[in-house]
Amino acid sequence: MTGNITDENIALLEEKISQAEAILVGAGAGLSTAAGFTYSGKRFHQWFFDFEQAYGIRDMYSGGFYPFPSREIYWAWWSRQIYLNRYVDAPLPVYPQLLDLVHGKEYFVLTTNVDHQFQRAGFDKKRLFYTQGDYGLFQKERPGRKKETWDNEEMVYRMLEAQGFVKDRDGRYQVPSDGHIRKAIPAALVPKAPDDGSPLVMNLRCDDTFVEDAGWHWAAGQYHRFLQKFQDKKILYLELGVGMNTPVIIKYPFWQRTGDNPQSFYVCINRGAVFCPDEIRGRSLCLDGDIAEVLEKLTERKEA
Repeated sequence: MTGNITDENIALLEEKISQAEAILVGAGAGLSTAAGFTYSGKRFHQWFFDFEQAYGIRDMYSGGFYPFPSREIYWAWWSRQIYLNRYVDAPLPVYPQLLDLVHGKEYFVLTTNVDHQFQRAGFDKKRLFYTQGDYGLFQKERPGRKKETWDNEEMVYRMLEAQGFVKDRDGRYQVPSDGHIRKAIPAALVPKAPDDGSPLVMNLRCDDTFVEDAGWHWAAGQYHRFLQKFQDKKILYLELGVGMNTPVIIKYPFWQRTGDNPQSFYVCINRGAVFCPDEIRGRSLCLDGDIAEVLEKLTERKEA
């Protein structure tokens, strides 16, 4: 076991899940990391070795900020990153295990992740609020009054094929066996808005140009209705993999609501950034360690 992930604490968490009338899951980047979505190492080298050699980039995170010399090269990079982190299932069964744990409960998911893994794992899309965007959507680089986004799956696939990636028997794109790929796409595949031909970018909250489209506002409404319905009930605030980059979205509100509702309980699981205010310590469980380990142990207890 790692950190304070003891049998006693796992049993307490299992008890709180069982007793809860509702569960609000707050998910950050650490959850996807626990599921195997690493931005460096073997996964990076396999897909970005040519960018590593040409530009000295060492991981997907830093590569996302690199000033590529052309849009054709920029989109070669980003088509690969979008595909790997949006259109491929996570390597480890963290998300399906989490879904199994909340099955049959009133639940909702608030997440800052943009990889869409909740929906890929089978979570009800009516119970999801992706606050920071979605790798699967494009928006205009300079959006006007009309707040639109466009699905990008087909565009991303065409970019990959133009670089030389090929599908395997299961329909997943792979680096060809000879390792020959191109780190640029044809100019004709650079994504443009269908209405006026203006440049498109990812629908990610990076600055004040982020588009909150109709789907975003609908999900926000669903989230607030869930809060209103269960704010005074026996609700479990389950925070997974949330650090201190954007604590005002999940961490701080979870603390506040736990403090306001004496029937609620707060759980935080992460590697580091695991703490809570003294005011709610008696109704909190903070586990410092691997989320995948915790979910695996809960799954084993449920199946026993």
